[in-house]
This record gives sequence, structure tokens and C-alpha cells, in this order.
Amino acid sequence: MADETINARGTAGYLLEMGMLKRAKRTGWWIAGVKDPESIAEHSFRVGIIGAVLAMMEGADPAKVALMCLFHDTQETRVGDIPHIGRRYVEAASNEKVTTDQVSAAHPAVAAGVQRVVEEYENGDSLEVVVAHDADKLECLVQAVEYREQGCANVQNWIDTSVAKLKTASAQALAEAALNMSSIEWQKTYLA
Repeated sequence: MADETINARGTAGYLLEMGMLKRAKRTGWWIAGVKDPESIAEHSFRVGIIGAVLAMMEGADPAKVALMCLFHDTQETRVGDIPHIGRRYVEAASNEKVTTDQVSAAHPAVAAGVQRVVEEYENGDSLEVVVAHDADKLECLVQAVEYREQGCANVQNWIDTSVAKLKTASAQALAEAALNMSSIEWQKTYLA
């Protein structure tokens, strides 16, 4: 019974820590002049949706991709969202090491499961991993399009680098479509 209580407290602590992602901002957008950027949790939510959709389009496992997408930035509760330019000056622990520390007191099955998901996302080469990485880049592109519509003119670099890193045909097609429509165009299908 003591182990169950310790595991429950450790797992609950991990869940509480994940709540920080709702408050932590994606700091790279500040460089582009976005005054109130999305939170890491907001980013990860849409990455998960995009990942599942891309997986369906590419014939990959949507649940596995969505799970990787959900956990891909959870380490940022400990190391923050370091913009790419900041990474030149900071040597952060690997995502795998941060994850190991985060789940060290969690239920053993939770610790092993979360570590396995992060390890695969960071080091795997399966179709699901490729799709999950594409989902992350595609979400950044879509967010940049939305910020551009709000008047932030300095987001083109985020769009260009996101497009350049997309590997799947489905992600490239969705990027092309997103770049050629407004963020509220989806309503026209239902309001016509």
C-alpha cells in the first residue's frame, strides 16, 4: 500500500507539473513581435490533432502519432521554451533526460510509458515519428499564418523554415493549402 501511495503522489505530481504548460508561453514568437503568444499546451494540443490527421492521410497509426505529439514538448516545464537563437548559448539536458527526471517518482508503468514515447519521438525513424515531426512543423506554420493575419509581419522566417522541414506529401499539401487561405475560411463551407 505504501508503494501505491508513493506512486500515486509521484504520478499526480507529474500531472500537476504538466499544468505549467498551460501557462508557459512559446517564447520564439516574441522575437517575431507577437505580444501574447500561444502557450506550450495550446501548441501541443493542435500538434496532436494535426498529427492524427496527417497519420490518417499517410497511412500511419493516428493514436501513436497523437501520443508522441502530446508529449513532444512536455520537458519545457523544466527547461523552458528556448528559441532557436538561444540554443546557441545554452546547453540544455536532452529531452530524454528531462523526461526521466520528470517521471522518476511516477507509477513504474507511467514512467516507462512516457519515457518510451519521448525516446521514440526523439530518436525513432518510423513513419509515425516522421509524421509527428511534420505535425510539429505544420502547427508552427499554421500559427505563423494566424499571427501574420493579426498584423505580425516578422513571421515569414517561421513559415519558410517550417515548409522546408516538412517531409510527407500530406504535410506539404496541407501547408500549401494553409498558406493560401484565411484562418476563418473554414466557415464558408458551413455558412454558404
